[in-house]
Amino acid sequence: MRLNYIVMSKASEIKNGNIIRFNGELLQVEEFLHRTPGNLRAFYQARMRNVKSGKLVEYRFRTDEDVTIARVETNDYQYLYEDGDSLVVMDNTTFDQHNVPKTLFGSAVKFLKEGMNVIVAFESEEPIMGSIPGSAELEITYTEPAVKGDTSTGAMKNATVETGAEIKVPLFINIGDKVKVDTTTGSYVERVKA
Repeated sequence: MRLNYIVMSKASEIKNGNIIRFNGELLQVEEFLHRTPGNLRAFYQARMRNVKSGKLVEYRFRTDEDVTIARVETNDYQYLYEDGDSLVVMDNTTFDQHNVPKTLFGSAVKFLKEGMNVIVAFESEEPIMGSIPGSAELEITYTEPAVKGDTSTGAMKNATVETGAEIKVPLFINIGDKVKVDTTTGSYVERVKA
């Protein structure tokens, strides 16, 4: 069950990591500092990131200013399949299925394979953030064969993994090998032992 409600609070109750509704947008608080400049009134200096666009926003809150803190529920889901511009994910405990926009996962979405666990954050039934594990073990479906005697250190070649994404791998990697890929950078980490 998802508890989705929004709490009216004072600016003094905001903490780093909170997601607030501000000017109609959802913003995640990255830095929240109390300032007391000399004989002037105290205020809070906030640095926040727009959940959807990723844009940074800075703002000064009065200490007694009303703010809306969004209650966000984050859960593990299993990725089932792609449906146009969405991914269909299933709640691992209730088995409910949800459509989540691909864009929430950023460029890492190209390393997502069916059955992988992902994390999705919802606010009032709306998916607002998504992340996949930091690494994925994927099978190489295409790469040029290694040339005998070509052992230049650090040399890389193009390869395609089972999700269709292209990466660079060392020369000794062949079709059918499983490799670990860093989903954030898209770079080869290591060959996975069978």
